[in-house]
Amino acid sequence: MADYTPDTSRYERMQYRRAGNSGIMLPEISLGLWHNFGDADDLRLCTRIITTAFDNGITHFDLANNYGPEPGAAERNFGRILRDNLRSRRDELLISTKAGYYMWEGPYGDFGSRKYLMASIDQSLKRMGLEYVDIFYSHRYDPETPLEETMGALSDIVRQGKALYVGLSNYRGQVLERALDILAENGTPCLLEQSRYSMLVRGVEEDTLPVLERAGVGMIAFSPLAQGLLTDRYIGGIPDDSRIAKGVGFLRREHLTEPVMRKVSELNEVAARRGQTLAEMALAWLLRDGRVTSVLVGASSPEQLIDNIKATESAGFDVTETEEIEAILADE
Repeated sequence: MADYTPDTSRYERMQYRRAGNSGIMLPEISLGLWHNFGDADDLRLCTRIITTAFDNGITHFDLANNYGPEPGAAERNFGRILRDNLRSRRDELLISTKAGYYMWEGPYGDFGSRKYLMASIDQSLKRMGLEYVDIFYSHRYDPETPLEETMGALSDIVRQGKALYVGLSNYRGQVLERALDILAENGTPCLLEQSRYSMLVRGVEEDTLPVLERAGVGMIAFSPLAQGLLTDRYIGGIPDDSRIAKGVGFLRREHLTEPVMRKVSELNEVAARRGQTLAEMALAWLLRDGRVTSVLVGASSPEQLIDNIKATESAGFDVTETEEIEAILADE
């Protein structure tokens, strides 16, 4: 697709939100490359997904050093797609990556040490063929490393020009508050916190969103469809071609309990009355909260991505719908 030309109406197709008190705007729907961009995937299909995203106003692409398989593969493949199709559009893109989970052998390829983060950002930039990323995240809190060390490394990565902004992922409660304070003291305020958040996983409403609101930091939600549970895919059973059936991913058969599937079925009925798919409604439900800057979706096809983008067309939720959904989610 070396002759790819972006759709000229792309920015009319997406809504954008400010990340906390910063100057950065993110698309309401961002594309995560956690799955489907590894070495086992078709690079031509990956390219179509990326260009379809950009054609529909998605400017934010989210990666991590260990996304694959194998670890590092998603960054390499994204770098190839960027080089061959979007090189001239680099300044229209917001590219993020992370380090914090296992990446290489030995004591220096995991968690939150300065050595790991510094080595990881250099490796990520090389894999993607970039001079800098827009956001570099600490992917998880490391209780064995002082927060001052991890946050200090993030700040120095910005000072070195290897990232424009820093982010935190999977930080919660008091640890999140302290990390934000240290970054502010370093003169490198946090741009975004990224956590698992969906209609079925709502812990961030208690211990993360209030902290971010007070600090003026944006929030980006990953797994907003609960690894596919918040779609109609499993309502009639487990398809043979699904990730569960193949034994890949984090969603397992044992997660599809009777109470969970009853909620999913009831939510699907609400979505149908709204004229939406369950996936569209699940994304719109998170976006109803103004503290949520963006939701990260994955995609195995351009068509799936376009369906998810339709969530931004939602007219919101009236009082009756909100009460009904809250009742369904509260049902044990």
